[in-house]
Amino acid sequence: MRIIDFLIDNRPFDYSKKEMIEGSGMGKVTFFKVWGELVNFGIVQQTRKYGKAKLFKLNEENEIVKKLLVLEYSLIKQAMNKDVTESEVKIPQKVKV
Repeated sequence: MRIIDFLIDNRPFDYSKKEMIEGSGMGKVTFFKVWGELVNFGIVQQTRKYGKAKLFKLNEENEIVKKLLVLEYSLIKQAMNKDVTESEVKIPQKVKV
């Protein structure tokens, strides 16, 4: 989930495996334990090569990714509505002079 979260947060860009490891705060061993599954399920896709490095990004055409993005947007919307509601509650009352 850390890899997917990193890629969702940085959707417009593509990244090397090294950049994803650093950006997600994962160890190399943990990263490579799950990387093959992300590729096999089509969650990530290679976009290009930069020298010897292959660059990848989230495959937004994948059904799993589409559902994760809907969930992400729903959570953000819910958090925003909660903030608005909480700020409305914190509005100070008028002070009589």
